[in-house]
Amino acid sequence: MAPIRRVALITGAAQGIGLAIALRLADDGLDVALNDLPSKLDALNAAVRAVEGKGGRALVVSGDVSVDEQVNVMVGKTVEILGRLDVMVANAAIAFPFSVTDAEPDAYDKIFAVNVRGVALCYKYAAQQMIKQGWGGRLIGSPGLSAYSASKFAIRGLSQTAALELRRHRITVNTYAPGMIDTPGLGRDAMLAMEQKRMPKQPKAASVDVVASLVSYLASEEAYHITGEQHVPFFGPISVTERKARAT
Repeated sequence: MAPIRRVALITGAAQGIGLAIALRLADDGLDVALNDLPSKLDALNAAVRAVEGKGGRALVVSGDVSVDEQVNVMVGKTVEILGRLDVMVANAAIAFPFSVTDAEPDAYDKIFAVNVRGVALCYKYAAQQMIKQGWGGRLIGSPGLSAYSASKFAIRGLSQTAALELRRHRITVNTYAPGMIDTPGLGRDAMLAMEQKRMPKQPKAASVDVVASLVSYLASEEAYHITGEQHVPFFGPISVTERKARAT
């Protein structure tokens, strides 16, 4: 009898960190449902082919994570076609490079709609499905950019509370806070420049594989004992002197 393959749903998976996570989890033996906006359908289809090339099943579940019914449909379609849901990686996020003195209310609304409400909806429907299944699961979210930072702190609080509420169902909830990652994205060049100015001794932006490796462990069955935590990937060797310098 063939072993049961676990299933992951990853949002924001058309490129960057989300795509790297999808490919890493496929290497780990999971089947993968990939979500992003319908405008990125070509990239999603290419990602499906890449996952299938690793021997797993893959599925496109396009939709807007900030819209309740669309997230519900994403989870339902994943279970209908792939048979189950074991891991939800709420990776989709947006950011605009503006300072607190230049912030527009509409920008805050857009960022919180995706970065907070989107994660909350992914947790909601994934957790409902995992509770129905009865064997637990993994919820994993991603928490000078004032609105973006505020939204990520909200995700941290949301995730810690969800971890307390869901632990009796053997569902863990963790977040990853990767810092500046070298990936295409809205305002990427401006954000990289701002980060380098703020912390000139910071190593260059890490690759997406750094984050994928962390998510791989949090999604694994071995990580059953870790919940309610925020994890920061280690980007490479730094000296004791440099570590002290960064702390001052």
